[in-house]
Amino acid sequence: MVNWVTILGIVAATLTTGASLPQLIKSWKTKHTADLSLYMYLILSIGILLWLAYAFLDHDIPLIYGNIFAMVIVYPIFFLKVKNDVLGKNKSL
Repeated sequence: MVNWVTILGIVAATLTTGASLPQLIKSWKTKHTADLSLYMYLILSIGILLWLAYAFLDHDIPLIYGNIFAMVIVYPIFFLKVKNDVLGKNKSL
């Protein structure tokens, strides 16, 4: 049975991670990522992976959920940045 603390954690993870969803949608539609920091998304992507490893080791359901959700949103933004600006014409980091 899931308790209210777990539900609170899942809601918090959904809201904080979901905050990146508008950026993903905008980047996907416009293909414009020049104003995004490559290094910020690189560091964030590594941090998410490490948090996910920690969450699995600790069997922390809200952290597992939140970081999988974060990967689904943040990693595509990172890859769009690399595709559009590092590998593409723009070359802005």
